[in-house]
Amino acid sequence: MTQTLTIARVGHQGDGIAETTEGPVFVPGALPGEVVEGAVHAGRMERFELIQPSADRRPIHSQTYAECGVAPMQHWADAPYLAWKRELVVATLAREGIETEVGATVAVPPASRRRLALHARRAEDGRIVLGFKARRSWRLVELTDCPVSDPRLTAALPALRDVAAPFLGHPKSAPTLHVTLTDTGLDVDVTGVEKKSGGLTGDVRALAIAAAARAGLARLSLDGEVLMMERQPRVAFGRASVPLPPGSFLQAAPSAEAEMVQRAVDAVKGAKTVADLFCGAGTFTFPLAEVASVMAADSSAASIAALKAGIGTAQGLKTIRAEARDLFRRPLSPFDLKGIEAIVIDPPRAGALEQTGQIARTKAGVVVGVSCNPATFARDARVLIDAGFRLEIVTPIDQFLWSTHVELVGIFRR
Repeated sequence: MTQTLTIARVGHQGDGIAETTEGPVFVPGALPGEVVEGAVHAGRMERFELIQPSADRRPIHSQTYAECGVAPMQHWADAPYLAWKRELVVATLAREGIETEVGATVAVPPASRRRLALHARRAEDGRIVLGFKARRSWRLVELTDCPVSDPRLTAALPALRDVAAPFLGHPKSAPTLHVTLTDTGLDVDVTGVEKKSGGLTGDVRALAIAAAARAGLARLSLDGEVLMMERQPRVAFGRASVPLPPGSFLQAAPSAEAEMVQRAVDAVKGAKTVADLFCGAGTFTFPLAEVASVMAADSSAASIAALKAGIGTAQGLKTIRAEARDLFRRPLSPFDLKGIEAIVIDPPRAGALEQTGQIARTKAGVVVGVSCNPATFARDARVLIDAGFRLEIVTPIDQFLWSTHVELVGIFRR
């Protein structure tokens, strides 16, 4: 049955929401104030005719992104879109009973993302297709334009299709190319290749290596196993040049990373000793070491080895101690953190409830929480607040442009 609805707001998944007597109706792609018409099934209007558009509606930047859902908010004007992301953070904190200053959302510019995860498939006509999965579907949408990514990634797509071809030989293989733009060139780690049937033959590996060489890749790896390395992929963290391990974590946009790092460094200034927990290869460690001695810890031994290798490339830093340690199973205790005056913690999406509980019992006066998941940040923040910390300010960071994802930095002080 066709209905005409007025959109009241945008939900946390990016869908427009209309309130009706039967309950809310979710309308993907609709904006607040718009009048839409279409068929409603199970509380959703998947396709609609736009009867009255919002003044905040903008032409889309990418048809690929319109189909795949990677950037579902690209049709919304900047100001209301960024304000909506701020409100997502405010509402998430409120669910934990947390009221604090929430700053304006920090935007990142288009054409700045340095990482892409590209699914590779062979089309019916034999072409190699790289792209993203369509919204609510297994269909692959070919990537032809990518306004959020560094142009050097988009320019490399033809060569990357050539690199993907050898990995598509087995019918059960569904390879994904994790492409990272580093200071020394493109680093590609391939996952999703069938291994139970014997994996890649020597001949296929040779084809992959030859394709990587033609593409000028810095490195090609398969699930972290290096197949070819022409140049060591390196990234700059503060004054250091760090050799990036295959398949390791890296913030998606350098500008977002810089915003988060600057807030962390500013917050801990005056402390003589800082702990950097879930430090990775040193994103925060090296800038922090410009103002204080740093104790760094992460579960990835490869990341810690890379961090240690980067120490020798930087001049004028204070002492850095780095340890490979599973902070979920063996969180650092108040005894381990004795003498630490400030703590920076940047856990994965699951948050770090156990480690946060240990931090709450330390004598650290400042804690900087960096998070890619406002829900787990709010849960963990509640622990610190109940232990006597005050959450001074939270700054949302729009690292993934036009997506529903929002990151943040929160500053706690006793």
